[in-house]
Amino acid sequence: MNCPSCGAPMHLAAGSDYMQCEYCKNIHIADPDDEGVRLTEEPSPLSCPICSEPLWNATLTGVRLQSCRKCRGMLIPMGTFLDLIEQLRSKQGDAVATPKRASPDELRRTINCPQCHRPMDAHFYLGGGSVVIDGCDTCCLNWLDHGELMRIVRAPD
Repeated sequence: MNCPSCGAPMHLAAGSDYMQCEYCKNIHIADPDDEGVRLTEEPSPLSCPICSEPLWNATLTGVRLQSCRKCRGMLIPMGTFLDLIEQLRSKQGDAVATPKRASPDELRRTINCPQCHRPMDAHFYLGGGSVVIDGCDTCCLNWLDHGELMRIVRAPD
């Protein structure tokens, strides 16, 4: 993305949810979607494991991740995953939803890691078994389909 003021390149500012111009320091803040994800205008070199569309660099509460504009799935580094859930839970207050248990059939789905292209491991997320997520231990990445992150956040511990 280029700065609308001076035309210089803009990049995601460290630890933030906004893009900043390298030259004039102008700031651009993308509108969040219904889950709070802010897509940057920086494409990722990776493709979505569900619909094969390009992933885009994005942020959620300052955490960098990658998201698909079409299916809205998210690729989240394992190293920031638990912190992200804790941050989102602290913002939601005491509202907890009783989740519907995920179907064991969801464990049969096989998707390939966007980074190494090996099959990801489908498993129940430890917090209540209401969501099946896909993980690649080799690349330390989790894939969540649209809505799964918020189901995890709203589920009781």
